[in-house]
Amino acid sequence: MTRKTRRIDYWQDPAAPEPTSRKPSASVFVRDDQGRLLLLKRADNDLWTIPTGGVKKGESVGQTGVRECHEETGYHVEVVGLVGVFSSPDHVIVYMHGDRVDEVRQPVNICLRARLIGGEGRPEPSEATEIQWVDPEHLDDYRIHPAIRARIDHGLTSSEPQIL
Repeated sequence: MTRKTRRIDYWQDPAAPEPTSRKPSASVFVRDDQGRLLLLKRADNDLWTIPTGGVKKGESVGQTGVRECHEETGYHVEVVGLVGVFSSPDHVIVYMHGDRVDEVRQPVNICLRARLIGGEGRPEPSEATEIQWVDPEHLDDYRIHPAIRARIDHGLTSSEPQIL
């Protein structure tokens, strides 16, 4: 039997474990011509999010955002701006492999604005169980972690980058 990797996100939780690492990640805030936002439902915690992933050695933050969006959703995007840099110590992520804690991370996320340039929507089963274009008025209908929602809300309400 294969043990599934699981992710547990904490937000402003005094019971959260102490972080053992800080790693950079990139996320992309993508809207279509109707103003809908690209969301995916994570396979590891069943929460909705924007495409996000860790920066690999040898790639830029922009390349990470483009790669992660394509890997997770099947869509090709190009980076057109910056939503912000999000590094609040209030957000802690625990990565579990079976019953074992692999890592406790305090993320540093660079959220990029991107525009759709092609591709075909198809979730990558190991990353996402669903993808959807969501009207911002309906975001409250989706279970989104507060740290991700902060990125989304800032992307929707301001053209000025935020540094947190």
